[in-house]
Amino acid sequence: QVLLTETGGGSVQAGGSLRLSCAASGFTYPIDCMAWFRQPPGKEREGVAGIDSNEEIYYADFVKGRFTLSRDSGENTLTLQMNDLKPEDTAMYYCASSPFPCARAIPRSPNIKPMVANWGQGTQVAVSS
Repeated sequence: QVLLTETGGGSVQAGGSLRLSCAASGFTYPIDCMAWFRQPPGKEREGVAGIDSNEEIYYADFVKGRFTLSRDSGENTLTLQMNDLKPEDTAMYYCASSPFPCARAIPRSPNIKPMVANWGQGTQVAVSS
């Protein structure tokens, strides 16, 4: 069990920005991948961005050029800077931790289960037109 505490969600107009943060504590296993997923209303969770312990970063195609992921030197805090937000970014955003590298933890297609050990409680992002 790893506790993931998320902050930063909110409501913005299209073109605005938000910054999501996730702090991990209570380590019971060594975390390799820390990542953000999102779940739009009525849809399955999808990977947004992730970074593993060797700082290899994954971005989903739909956020490349708009979102920036970072992880602190202690690898226990994850930040997602979201710029140029669009209405289709509206979703519940979840922080996730995994003992596996992000290449394994984050599915590249929706029919594959994420290899995630712990999920945060979620933080809502709403983007209006």
